[in-house]
Amino acid sequence: MNSILPLANSQQWLSLANCDDPRLKSELVIIRSNLRDARQAGVNVPGQGEAGSLEHNQHQKNSRLIEQAGLLWQIEADREAAQFGIQLLQKYAEGYQAMPFHQQKNTNPPGKLFHQLLNEHMWLLYASLGYGYLKSSLSIEQQQQIEQGLFQPMLTLFCETYAHDFDRIHNHGLWAVAAVGICGIVLELPHYVDCAIYGLAGDSRQGGYLAQIDRLFSPSGYYLEGPYYQRFAIRPLYLFAEALHQHRPALEIYQYAQQRIARTTEALLQTAYPDGRFPALNDASRSMNTEDEGVLIATQLYRLRYGEHALIERCYRQQQRCWPYPAAPLSDTVFAGCYESVELTEGEQGDAGAQGILRALAANGEVTQVMMAYGQHGMGHGHFDTLGITLYAQGREVLREYGFARWVNVESKFGGRYLPENQSYARQTVAHNTVTVDQCSQNQANAALADRVHGRRHFFIATKEVEQGATLTAMSAFANQHYPGVDMQRTVLLLTLAEHSAPLLIDLYRLQALQPHQYDYSLHYQGQIVATSLDYQRESCWSPLGETSGYQHLLLTAQSAVTQPFSITWLQGAHFTSWHSAASGGEVLFTYTGGDDPQFNLRNEPGLILRQHAAGDHLFASVFESHGYFDEASEQCYDACGKVQQLRVVGHNLEGSVLEMTLEQQRWQLMISNQPNLTAVTENQLEFNGNSFRWQGFIAIRRIA
Repeated sequence: MNSILPLANSQQWLSLANCDDPRLKSELVIIRSNLRDARQAGVNVPGQGEAGSLEHNQHQKNSRLIEQAGLLWQIEADREAAQFGIQLLQKYAEGYQAMPFHQQKNTNPPGKLFHQLLNEHMWLLYASLGYGYLKSSLSIEQQQQIEQGLFQPMLTLFCETYAHDFDRIHNHGLWAVAAVGICGIVLELPHYVDCAIYGLAGDSRQGGYLAQIDRLFSPSGYYLEGPYYQRFAIRPLYLFAEALHQHRPALEIYQYAQQRIARTTEALLQTAYPDGRFPALNDASRSMNTEDEGVLIATQLYRLRYGEHALIERCYRQQQRCWPYPAAPLSDTVFAGCYESVELTEGEQGDAGAQGILRALAANGEVTQVMMAYGQHGMGHGHFDTLGITLYAQGREVLREYGFARWVNVESKFGGRYLPENQSYARQTVAHNTVTVDQCSQNQANAALADRVHGRRHFFIATKEVEQGATLTAMSAFANQHYPGVDMQRTVLLLTLAEHSAPLLIDLYRLQALQPHQYDYSLHYQGQIVATSLDYQRESCWSPLGETSGYQHLLLTAQSAVTQPFSITWLQGAHFTSWHSAASGGEVLFTYTGGDDPQFNLRNEPGLILRQHAAGDHLFASVFESHGYFDEASEQCYDACGKVQQLRVVGHNLEGSVLEMTLEQQRWQLMISNQPNLTAVTENQLEFNGNSFRWQGFIAIRRIA
């Protein structure tokens, strides 16, 4: 045994040198350039530094250089590259044991090379891969020096010194078991491989790789912490799986838990926007996309171990980069579509709510996508945003997620770590497109409370044809445990009409409470307001909306009383979005982030809040319309006003809700059941203002004029 993945100098590896894939050729050029520059600069093993510091970045770079040196040794038998990788390993082996630990500055245990143990796990994984590729070129004395001075002390550190952290069910824990398992395979120490697979207790439940798969990934494949951390966790998930496939074939890891590794790859790609970016759910970057290394590895190994799948193939062909590893050949199959509505259930048994994703096509073929969270909290990285939505239309995110408050690896911004505003704003309910009750976040912004509850599916309709050639896709969910004494239900649907160029998002947010409450229906957008029917008043002096729960960070820039249904239109890029509300009372608050932010940590972004006070059954009813085109360079603009003219609530109660929507010469009636235990054949009957409304199932839409 000389290598972690395919055996040393195998025909698979050597074939990569002559591969025709331009992406692979480009990757090899990058690797050769990295190693050439590093050799010219000389071996550089620095001391300690903060996240984002030169020292931190160099240690990260060195682990990848070790891996890349091994790759070139495998693929091209490059002895100069191999020697450089060996020198790096030897330098680390000379000093690792004597290094002190970093000073602990957050809840994560500190390492010796890095400020947190997670980075040390990542370093070990890549250095172990590189060492596995290089091991055959080392003398016995060199192997002993590196293993005894570096790898074995690291294994002891992770499995003994930090044993309490090793079995943590978390993305950190997944990196830990993958690093220890791969290192154990390289060093031929089966005890560590077993610990990595089955956990320190050996029961595959309290910890270990199998427990991580069982407990972090639902049967649908959705990852508890959200897509940003899913693309991060999928890297060690696949790297260790491939190592086990090669060296513990009896485990049949790719078949484990009904192919859950395959399911999680599909689920991750299902969450992505059409442009490849992942929605910034929970603590997440707004820029993460399918070019991430974890996704590159996942798509390539999925194709190799599971075969063709339309969603995987579409992503694989769209990616501009690849992972340098033997891959399955491209087939001649044409994979069309792949943009469908899907519900990704959460929880170990798939019974803890879900993430619902609706998709519909505009007339020009562009995808409109709505995502609603009605699942679990997301552990330490979760946000208090149940029933929050995001909207992607006409090539951009229209209703936005803030993501994390963090400047990754920017040393001057708290060492690149999560900022205080991540807790005080980004995670708070008002920072999301949902409803905040009494200016307090869901579950009192307490993660322990939030982890014990989840949303509950009401219904999910992937696609349904209605009259006049219209189609819809819809979902509805309850969240009755997130505010004491307040039950919540949100129903969203995409309605595609033949006469309208883009699908309409219809949003019904219903709240039920015996006592009166203040309800803030929040929207976060990007762009310039160009029209509104509101008679708003600008604030001459911007001041925060409150003192806690994220309101201290929202500056009030304008406000307007609401006396009748209204609309607000903004321009974002080349397209317009109009928000049409059926509200006939309350007030609209125009906001801007940046209050109580002495270090300028927050991004300055606009927002809208429809504030109403109510007791009993209360309903926010809205339609979002994407329309028009604007090109400043050519001075062209059309359809800036849209077609929706009015949205009216006919009536609503515990049984159901009825709305009417007017679009130019058309009037549509929408009926939705609010009954919690209905089926597709449930008969519904409501009466409002002397008019009777009947329909079967979850939802009905009729053209009435």
